[in-house]
Amino acid sequence: MISTIGDETCRAFIPNSLPPTPKLDITARLQDTIDRSLLALGGLNNLSTLIPDPSLFLYMYVRKEAYLSSQIEGTQSSFTDLLLHESKQIPGVPTDDLVEVSNYVAAVYHGIDRIKNGFPLSLRLIREMHQILLNTGRGSKREPGEFRKSQNWIGGDRPGNAIFVPPPADKVMECLGDLEKFLHNDPVKTPVLIKAALAHVQFETIHPFLDGNGRLGRLLVTLILCSENALSDPILYLSLYFKNRRQEYYDLLQRVRTEGEWEDWLLFFMNGVKETSEQALQTAAALVQLFNEDRESIQSYGKQAGSILRVHHIMQRIPIAYIAEIAEQTKLSKPTVLRALEKLGNLGIVEEITGRRRDRMFVYKKYFDILKEGTQPI
Repeated sequence: MISTIGDETCRAFIPNSLPPTPKLDITARLQDTIDRSLLALGGLNNLSTLIPDPSLFLYMYVRKEAYLSSQIEGTQSSFTDLLLHESKQIPGVPTDDLVEVSNYVAAVYHGIDRIKNGFPLSLRLIREMHQILLNTGRGSKREPGEFRKSQNWIGGDRPGNAIFVPPPADKVMECLGDLEKFLHNDPVKTPVLIKAALAHVQFETIHPFLDGNGRLGRLLVTLILCSENALSDPILYLSLYFKNRRQEYYDLLQRVRTEGEWEDWLLFFMNGVKETSEQALQTAAALVQLFNEDRESIQSYGKQAGSILRVHHIMQRIPIAYIAEIAEQTKLSKPTVLRALEKLGNLGIVEEITGRRRDRMFVYKKYFDILKEGTQPI
């Protein structure tokens, strides 16, 4: 529709309600891809059978996703910076970048906790998460938790030369209401992966907030999967897949809007689910192997191994940490922790990264290298 913003007119896009009309053309190729994606997702959901303590993997995986999702939006800080920020002992921190990523982590946990406690996936929950996402730092003055009441646009410096102009503000609630009905299987029940794929595009097209739409739109995929019990924990994230193929991703979103090419988008999305699920399982397997090999090495210290293993276990949760932080977590004295870290260093398991005599910090090097894969700057 033609929309007037100030003295300028532009063509704003109002999406049709879901599911698409005409009906999706699920070809044999697309159905095969969907089936393979479901199989990979099922394997990911059985992660607890592979990892003795799935919470360790989940803790770091959520943080990596938070970083990657914020990186797509322009965050310049490193993944290392995020973990340093969370230690709350770094001079000059927090910065806007790091607060933004930490807010994302908090929003993830809030949404998943609400769903696990029986709260429905709804516009209210999305608003609650947006409130947390933009609570502090960049975007905190962009109406956190409130659907927009003014026009926004994507690309360009004004609506008239924008790449894409979402629905006018007075149409946002109508579009969102239709999306919420679709999430609740009104007018028809939709298979969960197809629902997640369609809902992501619809949310990004509506662009209902003044800021944070991309991050929430990506997170919506995981929320749908968890709310419909396709996943028991938030361990599928597509940000790395989208980051590595960002131009194709943007092009496909636009082609859905302009040409109704939902099937091409579905093929892209399903391949992303399959690839991401398989990568997550490979990462988990690599971490399990690393932890087991390192525990075996630690056993070579005989009677001294007990305290060293306690420090090693904590560094599986906090792969970059100060001596004081490890001492607090293990309930060991600082001298005992330091001796344990020196032994771990002799085994090539940890490295000291400050070069200082005081306030020394150690990194679980091989573990952190596995976690960092894919977090290089865009």
